[in-house]
Amino acid sequence: MKLIVRNTHKYLSFFISIQLLLWTISGIYFAFNKIENVRGEQYRLQTSSNYSFKNIEFEIPEAASAVVKKRLDKTIIAASTKAGMRYFDEAGDPLKKISFDEAKQIVAKNTLLNPIAVVEINESKEGSEYRGRQLPIYKVITRNVNDKEINAYLNIFSGDIVAIRSAQWRIWDLMWGFHIMDWQERDNIDNMLLKIFSILALISSISGILLFFKIDIRKET
Repeated sequence: MKLIVRNTHKYLSFFISIQLLLWTISGIYFAFNKIENVRGEQYRLQTSSNYSFKNIEFEIPEAASAVVKKRLDKTIIAASTKAGMRYFDEAGDPLKKISFDEAKQIVAKNTLLNPIAVVEINESKEGSEYRGRQLPIYKVITRNVNDKEINAYLNIFSGDIVAIRSAQWRIWDLMWGFHIMDWQERDNIDNMLLKIFSILALISSISGILLFFKIDIRKET
């Protein structure tokens, strides 16, 4: 019985040792990096605006909710409807998407970043920096005070900065993929591979504890 336990622990430990190492390394990285900094919150500026509701006199059919926002100096309305998110100006007319110059102005006004160029993204990409965000989207390429390249992603209608992505976030994202054993999409924490390795790691730990006490008891006798 002891031989079975010993061999089980030996070969299981060897088999899962690489993944255990990746779990440990990624866990250390998570522990030493604040999630707020990973998300780029340190680059955002807290701004305030004046809102006027006197010109807002229109109905939005089949709207579940509506939020009043500021897009540069204009008041806009973002409504969640059955057809998806819709955006209106104060007169109730559908908004046109912001220009590249306006995208740069928004980033310059609301962050500590220096905008350099703008790219419109219309197609989703597996494991992308902007995954989970509404498309199309603007990627504003910027530089911080240390001249490091950072990408800011904007909603093309509201101008909301929906994500800030730096090298720190990319490392975090890679580590997260290692941690949940989903190296492509890096979002699926319910994958079968993670479940299997978690169970194997548990068996390896239990067999190691059993071996420890078996050896301990043998020494005492």
